[in-house]
Amino acid sequence: VESTIIKKEMPLLMLIVVLIGYMLIDNTLTLLEGIILLAGFFSLIAWSVINGLKSKRDALAKEVNAELKVHAMSLGWSLLWLLIGLVVLVLSSRLLVWGAVGVAKDLGISDLIIGLTIVALGTSLPELASSIIAARKGEHDIAIGNIVGSNMFNILAVIGIATIIKPMEFIEAEIFNRDWSIMAALTFMLFLMAFNVNRTNGRITRLKGAVLLCSYIAYNSYLGWILSSSLL
Repeated sequence: VESTIIKKEMPLLMLIVVLIGYMLIDNTLTLLEGIILLAGFFSLIAWSVINGLKSKRDALAKEVNAELKVHAMSLGWSLLWLLIGLVVLVLSSRLLVWGAVGVAKDLGISDLIIGLTIVALGTSLPELASSIIAARKGEHDIAIGNIVGSNMFNILAVIGIATIIKPMEFIEAEIFNRDWSIMAALTFMLFLMAFNVNRTNGRITRLKGAVLLCSYIAYNSYLGWILSSSLL
């Protein structure tokens, strides 16, 4: 993993995680907090664009240009496949989420559990697919950057826009006490896994990946245990 992601993007993600945690302490998200989150998102975009323009070395751009030369495609076909991909992506994720939420509702599962499990998994499947493809091609920065950037976007833009549209009152205390705490711990753990003192770049091994995957399974198992206990 490139040092830029480890030294800049990941600490920034941890700062954003701490920010949303601070906002959730009182179990509410006000209009002002939504504006702050959205302003942070636009600031992040501006910062990314400025850094991109200043950067003299863009390995990704060179690789993309090389791929385009090998797999030449006209603008018309490119736009068509882009449109088809977007439609399939949106429809597949929506169908998965709607179907799963419908089943969960019929079984009497709480909205919080639905959001933490089914909706989170359904909306993250495209990111999982793109990260797996990037990792198999050796594009490790894309694989990690995809996840880090997505988490930033979800916290700043998604929560920010939703809060501006409708400020959130009476948020369940478990979201901060349990779910935010676990998210913060795993974010910090990912940073430690990627950080390497003795080398320019970091490395995430299969063992570290297995630890992260087991952590996710354990978290969802815990949520399942809570759900089963409430249904008994």
